[in-house]
Amino acid sequence: MSKYMELVEQVASTVVRENAIKVDTEGSFPEASMAALAEAGLLGLLSAKDVGGVGEGLRAGVDVVARLAQECGSTAMITCMHYCAVAVIERYGSESVRRDIAAGNHLSTLAFSESGSRSHFWAPVSNATKDGHGYRLNARKSWVTSANYADSYVWSSQPVEAEGPSTIWLVSRTSEGIQIPEPFNGLGLRGNDSTPITAESVFVPAAAILGSDGAGFDVMMGIVLPYFCLMNTACSLGLMQAATQRTAVHASGTRYEHMESALSDLPTIRAYIARMQCKTDMVKTLLYDAVAAIETGRDDAQLRVLESKACAGEVATEVLDLGMRVCGGAAFRKDVGVERYFRDARASGVMAPTTDVLYDFIGKAVTGMPLF
Repeated sequence: MSKYMELVEQVASTVVRENAIKVDTEGSFPEASMAALAEAGLLGLLSAKDVGGVGEGLRAGVDVVARLAQECGSTAMITCMHYCAVAVIERYGSESVRRDIAAGNHLSTLAFSESGSRSHFWAPVSNATKDGHGYRLNARKSWVTSANYADSYVWSSQPVEAEGPSTIWLVSRTSEGIQIPEPFNGLGLRGNDSTPITAESVFVPAAAILGSDGAGFDVMMGIVLPYFCLMNTACSLGLMQAATQRTAVHASGTRYEHMESALSDLPTIRAYIARMQCKTDMVKTLLYDAVAAIETGRDDAQLRVLESKACAGEVATEVLDLGMRVCGGAAFRKDVGVERYFRDARASGVMAPTTDVLYDFIGKAVTGMPLF
């Protein structure tokens, strides 16, 4: 086992596991879990070694998110969004911010989704205007994970002057003009603090641009899309793995006393669990094939990235539906735990790019059409 997986195993099997039910029940941000990840150096997993980070890449991020999701979907998604932001900051951010991230002192996230563009995250309608030695940002972001807890947002807007669909910025949460109007109270991933954000004439310095004016599309497609899609898939995978294991344990331990047999003695029950396992392993295989495709520069890398999230979002709901069916009435109890994964698994399909948008992309790619 790699060093970073030893660290995440220690955190996941203790602090994250111990706080998962409370995070879900109360809809509270997993502060203890994120603090433990920071202390273990895992917030700096993707940070370069020359700024004090672990120096790992996409595969490590996928491994960590999948393991966290087995215990707490909210913690996994917060970490996923942080790693996506870090991948951009590592390429274009200042050394001081990069060092803070590597030291576990800075949590970041993405702020792409907007009310005006919805699942078309690559086409923001928010604007940025020149103001002296800096810029003013105005936006209505529809969903920002860790909105009240992140130290910074990797933020999209229309370009200031250049051609292109977008420009990317690093925006401090404490900037004057940032408004977070309401707390998150969702069906699943209840602790991820994913809320709308409004920006009214928020001033940012010229150095806040990540990359260059108008080049946001390349950042989104070249960095954010593969990281987000594959780590989002990893989150779905972890939920499926945990649900399959819990369902199998429940079926083996629940007995018909008058028949002196267990649920798992029924061929129909075993078949349902087998389907859960097969579907979970299918997603895992596709996910790591996509990672390998990126690592080796395969021609089908982009297609595999799109397929991974589309399949995971749909298959996760199928696997959790099966888990609820096998566990029956007990599945609705909190102590069995399947219903929490059932709710958390629903999120992936509606997170941009949504499953339906991804199917459109995949269809275009297969039929030789341009994606955009």
